[in-house]
Amino acid sequence: MSERMSTSRARARAADAVVLDDDATLHAMGYPRKLTRRFKAFDNFAISFTIINILSGIFSSFGFGMNAGGPRILVFGWIGVSVMVLLIGAAMAEVASAYPTSGALYFSAGKLAKRHKGAWSWFTGWLNFVGQIGGTAATGYAAATFIQVFVELQWPSYHPTAHQTVLITALIIVLQGLANTFTVQLVALLNRISVWWLLIGLVVIVGALIVMPDHHQSASFVTHFENNTGFTSGLYGGMLGLLVTSWTFTGFDGSFHMSEETVQATVSAPKGITRAIGCSAIAGLVLMLALVYSIGDYAKVAGAAAPPIQILIDGLGLRTAKVLLLIVIGAMLFCGLANLTSNTRQIFAFSRDGAMPGSRWWHSVSLRTRTPVKAVWLAVGCSLALVVPGWWSHTAFTAIVSVNVVGLFLAYAVPIFLRLRLGDSFQPGPWHLGRWGRPIGWLAVVWILLSSVLFMLPQASPITVDSFNYAPIALAVVLLIATVWWFATARRRFQGPVSYGRPDEVAAMDLV
Repeated sequence: MSERMSTSRARARAADAVVLDDDATLHAMGYPRKLTRRFKAFDNFAISFTIINILSGIFSSFGFGMNAGGPRILVFGWIGVSVMVLLIGAAMAEVASAYPTSGALYFSAGKLAKRHKGAWSWFTGWLNFVGQIGGTAATGYAAATFIQVFVELQWPSYHPTAHQTVLITALIIVLQGLANTFTVQLVALLNRISVWWLLIGLVVIVGALIVMPDHHQSASFVTHFENNTGFTSGLYGGMLGLLVTSWTFTGFDGSFHMSEETVQATVSAPKGITRAIGCSAIAGLVLMLALVYSIGDYAKVAGAAAPPIQILIDGLGLRTAKVLLLIVIGAMLFCGLANLTSNTRQIFAFSRDGAMPGSRWWHSVSLRTRTPVKAVWLAVGCSLALVVPGWWSHTAFTAIVSVNVVGLFLAYAVPIFLRLRLGDSFQPGPWHLGRWGRPIGWLAVVWILLSSVLFMLPQASPITVDSFNYAPIALAVVLLIATVWWFATARRRFQGPVSYGRPDEVAAMDLV
């Protein structure tokens, strides 16, 4: 036992001592450089911070939390779940330091598996792909919904329809696709702007909620508990409320996916993941407290179409609420843009290894912009396909995108679990957790499994066609398709991440 521990420490020290050149690291993993490295450490942090996007996440799910646990779960649940997500991020960051590629989760799963490398990589990649596509569609739909809330507040004669929401969502996703088509410098610039938009917007919204309302709740209000889910068990209702935080903290694998475009990726990518989660946890707690203590008539707010907006209207007045709503809408648009960027890089890498239909097409890179333009528009097209059912039924749309969070978190769990199963054979990168790697990893995997069960349980009673939680069905469909596809054809042509040759050979393939 002590010998294995000393061997592990020796490897960790060796990893600390040598930080390989970015291109040399990529060549050692068997890939030539096709993308340009224009992301600095802050840019890498910015993409995950933007995708997590506390303004978008909290404003979208706050109403659910008011009815599933109330302030007690909204605040203390935020703290507890944030800690668990930070553990997930730290475990993922350790893997990202060892395998800094655009393939991220599916690539590391294939490399860490002892056997059946192709199968582990295949299922991880498709869970990640579907989760990200669902995230892009859901974020665009949320932005379209809030845009219409603003329009309705500005012009009361306007009445949103499902068709209008779908059309606005489609326009948003197409515009985000256009932004991703151009150089990576533009994406990096927009992500830098998004960080300051989020932080300044947070200060403005929290400041207004502290100063302007005539009345705030007492300090003890933070312990107030509500269970309006329809279920008699308060424990069950409170557990459902934990999903508010879990819904918000998704997409931090974006830093991992941008590794091949990040300078000093073996260190910058893991730091980007953990810093994005940590900063979001602190900033989100501040926003959560500001909203909770500004609640006036609880029943009125909880029953509103958009409870956080109702809090702003009640406490700040209609005019100020509309201005702050624009900040939230801007945050949602930035979130969707970053989500699509991460989605595109996963498609680029997955197709580079031949795991997607038409792979040769999707991993091509524009010589002019040095971006995977075709992968961008595949991501746009798939996201639009998920939005289309919303034209006829919001329930159908919800059913399709419900696999978003579950798919992503299960994809997060696989490489972490495989790294744990590998034990001391795992070769850490320059950023690692040392002796804390195994306990943190196991806590991360256990929490992912528990929270995934929560995501698939009924969330409202009575259970009807509209209130039914379709996440288990959506996940089952995805896994069924991936399984049939794997055994029918994929297992014979996909063996996991490929190598394009020896380091010297792939170096000669680099795009200048």
